[in-house]
Amino acid sequence: MTSITTSGVTLNIKSCRTKFAHRFVRSLLQIRNHARPSSSSSSEEKLIQKRRQRIKIAAYSSMAHAVGPRMNWSRALLFKLRNRACRHRKKKTIVVIRRKTKKASRSSQGSVPVDQAKKLRRLVPGAKSMDLCSLLEETAHYITCLSTQIKVMQALADHLSK
Repeated sequence: MTSITTSGVTLNIKSCRTKFAHRFVRSLLQIRNHARPSSSSSSEEKLIQKRRQRIKIAAYSSMAHAVGPRMNWSRALLFKLRNRACRHRKKKTIVVIRRKTKKASRSSQGSVPVDQAKKLRRLVPGAKSMDLCSLLEETAHYITCLSTQIKVMQALADHLSK
């Protein structure tokens, strides 16, 4: 049986995969049941985009719930999804997110590991205030869970395409 031990917590990958698969399929069924028929092609494109977004959220939510609150990244994802749902319920307006413009690349004043750690902190949810060792552990676990997510979604797609 495959397992990962981080910070004294043993995580069973097969059970995480099973939990993720069950939760994700249940979410997909809910998405399908809430689908509304559309009449025009422009609204059909919007519905496809909404459905894609719902599937993405369902995948992240299922993955975070499968792991539970043991890891920082899963707690951060669950918190973000919960807050997003609350905001979405409160106001139904479209929010435009402005991205920061990229600054010109800095000279080689900063050390390479620090710059790479900053990049990792942006990629892994909940990793903004971690020390490097914890950051690497969380990143390894997050990558493992993402690969599990891909395997489950690929198996689902293969099964449904037959």
